[in-house]
Amino acid sequence: MIKAGIIGATGYAGAELVRILAGHKDVQIVWYGSRSYIDQKFADIYRNFFRIVDARCLDDHMEELAEEADVIFTATPQGYCASVISEEILSKTKIIDLSADFRIKDVDIYEKWYGIKHQSPQFIEEAVYGLCEINREEIRQARLVANPGCYTTCSILTAYPLAKEGVIDMNTLIVDAKSGTSGAGRGAKVANLFCEVNENIKAYGVTTHRHTPEIEEQLSYAAGEPVLLNFTPHLVPMNRGILATEYASLKKPVTMEEVGRIYQEYYGGERFIRLLEPGTCPETRWVEGSNYVDIGFQIDARTGRIVMMGAIDNLVKGAAGQAVQNMNLMFGLPENEGLDLVPLFP
Repeated sequence: MIKAGIIGATGYAGAELVRILAGHKDVQIVWYGSRSYIDQKFADIYRNFFRIVDARCLDDHMEELAEEADVIFTATPQGYCASVISEEILSKTKIIDLSADFRIKDVDIYEKWYGIKHQSPQFIEEAVYGLCEINREEIRQARLVANPGCYTTCSILTAYPLAKEGVIDMNTLIVDAKSGTSGAGRGAKVANLFCEVNENIKAYGVTTHRHTPEIEEQLSYAAGEPVLLNFTPHLVPMNRGILATEYASLKKPVTMEEVGRIYQEYYGGERFIRLLEPGTCPETRWVEGSNYVDIGFQIDARTGRIVMMGAIDNLVKGAAGQAVQNMNLMFGLPENEGLDLVPLFP
């Protein structure tokens, strides 16, 4: 059995890790880390785990945990993992970091967008960006994985094949994305109160959202050229889900069939990417609770542009599910182990 520790187990992403790993036949959770609920029963915090998880929450002693766990998931705010990681810890265990600490290769860009000093820049180059469908072989060999953000997972995978094949003009790319409120975490914030969110939709982080440089960096690798784009996230009154609608000018006229073949070439064999039938638009309700990415597209011949669309569950493929998918690769397990989750509806 793989012994897993979770730091930040009582946040939304951490609790989703518990839910998924509880059904994973090769994993035993040995540490439920939470500064806010030390010595409280995990099932008292999340009652859906009543008579499923009997453990109590522990503090986040990374050195002690490294002695017990084969893999540590850090579902923590930005800056935490970088502040505690060390060569000694990495010599004893693998780390999958769900924060942004090791996602961006340029430390200056990280510090500019996140407004904090990076505490462990020496590990940035080693860290593998954990987008399984793109970096699968590198992940297999990794001891430190930077689990991608939720918006970024959806945005990158939706555009990646066309960026890689040079079909779209990357200078024209616009990403318009909507997310449910769980993407903001479990902390109490006025902007996330029911009366603030219900019957409302709003843009936020316009031109300043921290996932922007992450999307740009990864699509730059795909396109083989620097990418600057507009990314605008929106908050919508639902618990889960991300829908990304992306617009770009085509470099040359293409047919729906030609674009479909490109997507099929890249994703046809992927377990967790579902390419929709032509003319079908992704919906968040059809991926909720699952590790799937649903992708569709439509060509606008009148404007010479293509509209690419992707939908994920932000807490599963956008966080915990992807982290488990990374873990499976790192330990040589079937990639879908513990992740064959049928989407929930209604």
